[in-house]
Amino acid sequence: MTTSHNQRFVLQKIQPALLGLMDGSVSTLAPLFATAGLTGRPIDAFYVGLAASVGAAISMGLAEALSDDGVVSGRGTPLARGVITGVATVLGGMLHTLPFLIPDLQTALTLAYGVVLLELLVIAYIRWHYMRSPLGQTIFQVIVGGAVVFGVGVWLGQLGARP
Repeated sequence: MTTSHNQRFVLQKIQPALLGLMDGSVSTLAPLFATAGLTGRPIDAFYVGLAASVGAAISMGLAEALSDDGVVSGRGTPLARGVITGVATVLGGMLHTLPFLIPDLQTALTLAYGVVLLELLVIAYIRWHYMRSPLGQTIFQVIVGGAVVFGVGVWLGQLGARP
C-alpha cells in the first residue's frame, strides 16, 4: 500500500468512522444513565438510548455528508462519509444501550459500565493506530472525556430522582 492510499483510507473511512463512534459512544451516555437513575427501569433507559443513538446517527451522518463535497479536501464522497459516520454513531450509542434490555437494573448498569470502558479503549486504540496519537495521551483524553459525560448523566439522574 502506498502512503497516499493509506492517507486516503484514513481520511475517507477511518476518520468518519472514528467521528461517529466517538459521538455515539459519548453523546448518548448522559441521557442513557440519567434515565436509568431517574426511572429505575432498564427498559426506559433502553428506549432513550435507542432514540439518542438513532437521532445522533441521523444528525451526524447528515452533518458529515453536508460538511464538504470531498473535492477540495480529498475526504471522499459525501454520501459514503455520511453513511460511515451514521452507522458508526448508531453502533457507538447502541453497544452500551443493549444491556438495558436486561430487566435487572443493577445487572444492566454493571454490564453497561464495562461496555462503555471497552468502547472508550477501542476509540483510544483507533486514534493511536490510525491517527498516530500518543497512546497514553489519547487514552487519557478519551477516558477523561467519557468519564465527564458519564458523570454528568449519573449526577443528573440522581438529582432528578430525589424526592
